[in-house]
Amino acid sequence: MRRIFFRALFHHVQIIWPIFSGIALIMIGLGLLIGYIEEWSISDALYFTFVTGLTIGYGDLIPKHIVSRFLSMVIAFAGITLTGFIAAIGVQALGATTRNGTE
Repeated sequence: MRRIFFRALFHHVQIIWPIFSGIALIMIGLGLLIGYIEEWSISDALYFTFVTGLTIGYGDLIPKHIVSRFLSMVIAFAGITLTGFIAAIGVQALGATTRNGTE
């Protein structure tokens, strides 16, 4: 069963990988742009991108410029999209495991 699951998971990751990596690169680029606008260090900008993209939002780094706030909303929506992709891949792999495991 585990082999079936991981085989299906790997297959679906291969299909969605170009979209997934493209969205992730856009998020990182926007995060670095926000860091430049807000005059944060690169590590703070990447940290902000990670926290915002996962919609955790600790509140320790807050963008003050209007453009940065708008870009952070784009990062948050992209993070929600990536989370949805990951959940959909997991569900599809579980479905394949159920179908192939009972045959």
